[in-house]
Formats: sequence, C-alpha cells, structure tokens
Amino acid sequence: MLPISVDLSDVRVLLIGAGAAACRRLSLLDGAGAGRLQVFAPHPSEALLAAAGGRLQPRLPTGEEIAQAQLLFVVGLDDAAAREIRIAASAAGVLANFEDEPARCDFHSASVLRRGDLTIAVSTNGRGPGLAGAIRRDLEQRYGPEWQHHLEEFAVLRAEWRQAGADHRTIAEHTAQWLAATLADTDR
Repeated sequence: MLPISVDLSDVRVLLIGAGAAACRRLSLLDGAGAGRLQVFAPHPSEALLAAAGGRLQPRLPTGEEIAQAQLLFVVGLDDAAAREIRIAASAAGVLANFEDEPARCDFHSASVLRRGDLTIAVSTNGRGPGLAGAIRRDLEQRYGPEWQHHLEEFAVLRAEWRQAGADHRTIAEHTAQWLAATLADTDR
C-alpha cells in the first residue's frame, strides 16, 4: 500500500451506504474537501439525509454512475449489493474502498488527525482499523489544536531558509531543531 494525500476538490467521489457508518464517512469526505461528492443510500437515515442534503440519491447507483466515478466508498451494504458494486467498479477501473471488507478494497482509508494543513494519518492497511483509531486518539493528545499555528510558523521559517539559499540537508537540520524545540515547548 502507498499512503498518499489526494486533493479531492475536483475528484468524482461516490459514497454508497447506510447507517451511522455512512454519516462518519461523509463527515470524513467533507472534511477532506470532496467537492464532487455524490451520496447513494437506498434507505437513508434522517441524519444522512440532513448531512448529505442535495447530494443524496435514495437508491443504489447505476453501473454507469459507478463508471463515471474516480473513487468509491461503500459502507453498511448487504453482501449481494456490495458484490455487484465491486464488479461494476472493477470493470470500470474505479478505485473502491469497502469499510471492514479488506478483500474487496483497492485502497484503505487511514484514521486521520487534522490540525489545519497538518494531517497525520494512521493506517493498518485494513488489518486493524480500531487500532489505527486508538493510535490517532493518542496522537491527538500530543498534537493538539495549537499545531495548526505551529505549522503556519514553520512554513514561514522554511520559506525564509529556502530564500536564503539553504540546501535540502540544511533545511532538514533546521527542521529537526525546530521540531525538537517546539515539542519541548508543548510538553511543558
């Protein structure tokens, strides 16, 4: 598996599912800036209806709709529906994630901690999503909301170092020193 960060602002994403899991996944995708997100739920809950708004279709997607997607997230569907969606996604070359079904997945979603532009992702490649979540919660304690400001401060320093002509090695050394000092400050 290759962990990457994808700009979802112009990626065609489908979320297909039901229940609280669909609401959680919708929240994750909205938080990641999925700008072209469509939600399909044959029996949407009130919470999903409210969260998805006009993006929600109260049905399963057609094969053509799946083929037009670039990423697909499936949560809480019965096995027969999930199998049909997997077949359609594979035939169209659409990358798909099926929550808690690693064998059906082309990729796995990490447990994500966001502090502004600082994103820390923890993945077990589908082998222990609960463990990934527990590790993320542990990291939340160490990297609190103040890290949004720390990153902004660091970005200014890094730009100054680059402007002054620092090479990659020097920037890496400065970065390590800055991080050690910042961690020492936040641990007090």
